[in-house]
Amino acid sequence: MTTIPRIAIIGGGPGGLMLARLLHVRGVAATVFERDVHADERPQGGSLDLHADTGQRAMLAAGLECEFLAEARPEDQGDRLYDADGTLLFDRDGAGDDRPEIDRTALRRILLQSLPSGTVRWASGVEAIRPCADGRYEVDTGGLVETFDVVVGADGAWSRVRSLLSTARPAYEGVTMVELGFDTQRHPDVDSLVGSGKMFAVGDNHILVGQRNGHGHIRGYAGVRMSETAAQALGRLPTEGIRAEVLRAFTGWAPSLLGLIERGDILAVRPLYALPIGHHWTTRPGLTILGDAAHLMSPFGGEGVNLALADAVDLADALLSGEGWPAVERCEAAIAERAIPAAEGAAEGLQATVSTGGVASVLEHYQSRVGDLAAWEANR
Repeated sequence: MTTIPRIAIIGGGPGGLMLARLLHVRGVAATVFERDVHADERPQGGSLDLHADTGQRAMLAAGLECEFLAEARPEDQGDRLYDADGTLLFDRDGAGDDRPEIDRTALRRILLQSLPSGTVRWASGVEAIRPCADGRYEVDTGGLVETFDVVVGADGAWSRVRSLLSTARPAYEGVTMVELGFDTQRHPDVDSLVGSGKMFAVGDNHILVGQRNGHGHIRGYAGVRMSETAAQALGRLPTEGIRAEVLRAFTGWAPSLLGLIERGDILAVRPLYALPIGHHWTTRPGLTILGDAAHLMSPFGGEGVNLALADAVDLADALLSGEGWPAVERCEAAIAERAIPAAEGAAEGLQATVSTGGVASVLEHYQSRVGDLAAWEANR
């Protein structure tokens, strides 16, 4: 694969856009197929913390470090922990940590603005991907069919591309999060509760999360253990029906915490799914995957977007190495292996946090992390 005339990237999330950017700066054009009609069609989710060896490394490789730093919020790395009675058990401002926050919307905007006009095909949901006799692939968007040498699946949890490489499907993890939105000017009590970063309030198989975003916004989440059937039923309810059900689930919690559920704008119902830990797939020349399409995990490790950005760096290097598909095959193996500890940590984090153990295990984790950071500082 010394030249790659045509590359299709399915999905315009951070991983797919990062790959398109990395190819662009090295003189290779790609076409990104995105089902959204435009960039602001739907909420993109909350704030992300970019890690030095993955997310930040990718922004540097893409020549977007200055743009990232202009939007990043290093002041929002703090952690707070409450119990269900509203007692503050842990409060750390996160000063000195190297995981600055950035809104997902801002990250996507930076990546979009770094690409030539026309790179992203909006309103282009992919209906089928078909192999051609010459080893290339047809991408069918329902009326328009185009042929590409390489198709990259950056199309998330329910990836069409992954289905051509693997029989694995995401499994429900037993927890559903209701996403909430707040304006800090309208909700100063929520602003005060969250502090300088994010807060967790943890009880028996329940969790409330508040996460500071940019521009005076806070994203909240109310998480409960429930069956997949119950989660699907919850998602079909009208907004106030969802609120009533979640309030019922949190009966007995402190009024200061219940205010998150009572006053937040309900944005989405999000059942949590994950691919099997250690997911590998069969290499098929001309098809590959990255990010959630390759290693979907719960958000309880903060690694998902960071891994997707790192995957894009490695995959761009492999595609442009001049070594042919064996370089991509090695890259795929490395992507899968790198995700294993992150997926294990995410699964353990979710099971320990939303559990009958309640707040004790989360407090122990925070205290242990402070000890680890102190030891690292002492040994610098």
